[in-house]
Amino acid sequence: MSKFESSVKQIPYAQTSVYEKLSDLSNIEKVKDRLPEDKAKDLEFTQDSISVSVAPVGRIQLKIVEREEPKTIKFETVQSPLPFNLWIQLLPTSEASSKMKLTLKADINPFIKGMISGPLQDGLEKIADMLAMIPYETE
Repeated sequence: MSKFESSVKQIPYAQTSVYEKLSDLSNIEKVKDRLPEDKAKDLEFTQDSISVSVAPVGRIQLKIVEREEPKTIKFETVQSPLPFNLWIQLLPTSEASSKMKLTLKADINPFIKGMISGPLQDGLEKIADMLAMIPYETE
C-alpha cells in the first residue's frame, strides 16, 4: 500500500465550519470554476459522492464512507482506474482557524509506481490547495 500526503494547509475558518461544508459534498458546487477545464470535466456532486472526468485517466467517482465530526472525512473509490482511499483530516488551530491535510492510500503496482507517484502527489497537493481556498463561512 502506497501512501501520499499533502502538505498541511492553513484555513482561516473554524474547524466545525470547514467540516460542515466538506462533509456534504453538494456544498462544494461553488468550486467547480476553480478547476482547470482541460484537467477535470463533467464534475458532479451529491451529498455523499463526487464524480469527475480527469484527463488522461478517465472517470473517477469517490464516495464518503466515514465521517468523524469534526475532524475526519474518509472516501473510497467507486469508479477509478486505480482504486484508492482518501482522508481529509481537520484540526483546530484557534477558535476561528484550522488546518487540513489530505492522505491518499493506493495499492500501486511497483512497475508503475515510479511513473504515477509524481502526478499523484501533485494532484493531491492541488486538491488540498483548492479546498483551502473555499469560503467556509456558514450561511
